[in-house]
Amino acid sequence: MNSFLLNRQLGSISPQALAKAQNERLLESIQAAPLVHFSNQHPTSVATEQRVAAEKYIAHKAGVNSITIDKFEGRYLLSGGADSSVAIWDLEAGEKSPPNGIFHSPLSQVTRTSTEASLGITHISFYPFDSLAFLTSGYDRTIKLFSSETLVASATFNIGSTVYCHDTSTAGSHLLVACASQHPTVRLVDLRSGDSTHTLAGHSGSVLTVAWHPKNEHILASGATDGCCRLWDVRRSVSSLGVLDMDDGIGVTGHDGKGTGARRRERGKAHTGAVNGISWTEDGQYLISTGHDERMRVWNMSTGANTLANFGPVIKNGHKGNLSPIIPPSHLSPPGKETVFFLNPREILGFDMHSGTLQKRLRAPGNNAPDGPLGSIRNLKSRISALSWRAHHVEMYSAHADGSIHSWQPRTWEDVAADEEEEEMTESSDAETANRKRKRDELDQIMRDLVRKPR
Repeated sequence: MNSFLLNRQLGSISPQALAKAQNERLLESIQAAPLVHFSNQHPTSVATEQRVAAEKYIAHKAGVNSITIDKFEGRYLLSGGADSSVAIWDLEAGEKSPPNGIFHSPLSQVTRTSTEASLGITHISFYPFDSLAFLTSGYDRTIKLFSSETLVASATFNIGSTVYCHDTSTAGSHLLVACASQHPTVRLVDLRSGDSTHTLAGHSGSVLTVAWHPKNEHILASGATDGCCRLWDVRRSVSSLGVLDMDDGIGVTGHDGKGTGARRRERGKAHTGAVNGISWTEDGQYLISTGHDERMRVWNMSTGANTLANFGPVIKNGHKGNLSPIIPPSHLSPPGKETVFFLNPREILGFDMHSGTLQKRLRAPGNNAPDGPLGSIRNLKSRISALSWRAHHVEMYSAHADGSIHSWQPRTWEDVAADEEEEEMTESSDAETANRKRKRDELDQIMRDLVRKPR
């Protein structure tokens, strides 16, 4: 980096090249930030030291099922719990409490949003064009629209079956919410009219995940328990555009670019198991799917071909809920070497999206809640349930089934050197203080000896 700074000062490289190099360094050095804590109760407000140790870093007592960060400021984080609780956090308003680090308490929270019972939230997301509203879906078979200021539901849509995932398009003017549920059809709910506009039929099993195209407001992708990943154009009467086939490595162009050897788009499967994760790249050129066959596949969406990227045997995926990988902003990686993060049960894996090379293996911090009476009321499994990237920053956040939320931030060698220097200064200051105290004690002893009466 020093050579970059020197070359930038000499004018031999552009400001963009320097910024790009720094962004790449930050992404490569991302790791757990153990001193950033989220808790729904301030440590000083609880009575005993035992209860402080058990509860001070728990965001949701029953576990966190989903998190999201607003894409406008990158400041507010929403979390949905397994007990239907919702909390909103200000990532820039953490309270510094040395030596424990930065402590985040919720700006506001509601302990229960389900009207039937404590049925958990499966997915939470901000309103596509305004962070003052957000959407939740859950096991109570509904989609709810909330105000971010009051955390009160302003609209409720009954889907009729458990909703595993929902998504709204950020590219267009329509306000259609695509819902993935136990039913084998994708339901589309219009937030303007408050009605279900129509359904997309084609899957033969429960739909587990949906994702709108980032550039084309009418294109939608879905994955289901039948192993199929389908593409839809919601403008068409017959909406299905076809399926992705894991055995198709040439796509619609065929061997010669004219369609020779191309497979039919209505046959084939993306995975041999249920498809429970779908993510688009920023430009919509690639789509990543994950399935219960413990595979992650990258698809070239200009042709529909499987790029055959091999991510190895390290991927573990057996959870029925939505486990979509996240792709950091493209400006953080060199062209053709984009990074994708996949959430294993107890770790986050960072891969080169195109080659499948494992770049990082981020271990989730240990469970903060000890075993015992206080911890037994919660799910103590530390399974990672969701990931979210913070806009305008090089930061990632993870939700865990033990009720905690963890932060992942870059830590470069300059940060390590600065911490060591600060520690040395602290130790030096402590040693100097001890030396002054010793000299003062010796002087006091001399004075006492001088004024002492002779025997």
